[in-house]
Amino acid sequence: MTRRSGLLLVLCAAVAFLQVQGAVKVGDKVDSFSLVDVRSGQEVSLSKLAGPKGVAVIFVATECPYSNAFNKVMATIAKDYKSRGIHVVGVNSNNTEPADSVKQHAEAKGLDFTVLKDNGSAVADKFGAQKTPEVYLLDKDMVVRYHGTIGNSKLPTTKAEQANADELRPALEAVLTGQPVPVQETKAFGCTIKR
Repeated sequence: MTRRSGLLLVLCAAVAFLQVQGAVKVGDKVDSFSLVDVRSGQEVSLSKLAGPKGVAVIFVATECPYSNAFNKVMATIAKDYKSRGIHVVGVNSNNTEPADSVKQHAEAKGLDFTVLKDNGSAVADKFGAQKTPEVYLLDKDMVVRYHGTIGNSKLPTTKAEQANADELRPALEAVLTGQPVPVQETKAFGCTIKR
């Protein structure tokens, strides 16, 4: 290893450490943020998108096979919980995926919930998000009640027919009823967010 590559490796590790250090944790209150909705091209705030009972912020990608395996699951969760008061918001923080391709992907894959473009990965950095898909479930007071995977943490999959919401659904139900979330954190798996 050359001195330059060693220095680069240390720098990358330091950046990753700082990103995780600033991460929001279960129990933290999250300030609202504003990003551009890929469909409308308008800037919208998370507080306006949240439902009366809460919001699930899911970091998504267009090219990640793990994220794509959960497209149908995410769409179903959004549909099932919107009328019950929890909204789903997708955030694409990959610098390699421009807003127009994120819009086309959302439309082609039936992602009927709002998808925002996080240019520069500022929101991903604020949350400490590292993977796609990775979810942060916030209650009506914008407090993080669950963080991690949508489902399949024990058997990660890139196959849509195997993807499920077994880990997110109990958290959603708990937030709806004002009960403590039974499992507050799981390991998110998937592709690394391309900063």
